[in-house]
Amino acid sequence: MANLRPIKFRILELCNEDGGKWNYEIVTQIQKEYDQKGNFQRDSINFDIIELASNGLLKDIEVKVDEKGIYKKGFLLHKYSITPVGQARAVNACLLNI
Repeated sequence: MANLRPIKFRILELCNEDGGKWNYEIVTQIQKEYDQKGNFQRDSINFDIIELASNGLLKDIEVKVDEKGIYKKGFLLHKYSITPVGQARAVNACLLNI
């Protein structure tokens, strides 16, 4: 795990793929890659996503209620995409080649 890049960098990479990702997709992928289990880690990763969005690096492109309990039943699911500012920051950090 020591050779993995910071989680927020990986989130930016994931949101740059395929027109964006749902928060539960990002969380699941990060938990797998970084060997993080449990609800605390799940919610911490989701908080990282929210921080990136609040700083203008990600944008919310779709929202729906989690009726099936994919992430948390009754909570909102958000689909995020990287913004031009996020892409520029990722390129400057050598995360993306655009």
